[in-house]
Amino acid sequence: MTSLRHIPDLDEREGAYLDAARACILDVGWRRTTLTEVARRAGVSRMTIYRTWSDMPRLLGDLMTREWGDVVAAITDGPSAGSPADRLVTALVGGVRALRDNELFVRIVELDPELLLPYLLARRGRSQDAILGLVEEWVRAGQQTGDVRSGDPMAIARGLVLTTHGFVLSSHTMVDDSVSEEALDAELVAVLTRALTP
Repeated sequence: MTSLRHIPDLDEREGAYLDAARACILDVGWRRTTLTEVARRAGVSRMTIYRTWSDMPRLLGDLMTREWGDVVAAITDGPSAGSPADRLVTALVGGVRALRDNELFVRIVELDPELLLPYLLARRGRSQDAILGLVEEWVRAGQQTGDVRSGDPMAIARGLVLTTHGFVLSSHTMVDDSVSEEALDAELVAVLTRALTP
């Protein structure tokens, strides 16, 4: 199974630097976070941080890869009962909920939503590729047991992930006195289940 937990070659010390960057972003947002401030919070020199990350976008890329990977890995480690299709739907909906509730993700959406635009409009990130690989594995497993419809597993995986994007990023715009977040999540379950049904 594809691993989403760790960034290759990230040691414990560098993990602590990412923790400091995460704390900065939670406190003041991305635009006001600098490598100098990350170094100060981590208790190291600025050059120590610069040796690992030459600029904030590179640091943010590693931070987001770690953060989203940990969120999704925690969810995908959970479902073990049911058909491969049921486990995949449970994992995807759980991942949507976890990302929507993740404090770093919420803070970025509130203060610096433009940080997410490249990953929605221009290119995929490392964590998106890892998620796609995992979903594709589950689709293939479900096809082998007959629980998932036939078709190109990679295309199906990409369609499923694209479907979840709106539920992660925009569901709050659809929640009001008439429709709850839980009702929308139930609709996501229905959409994903129907997309996978043979």
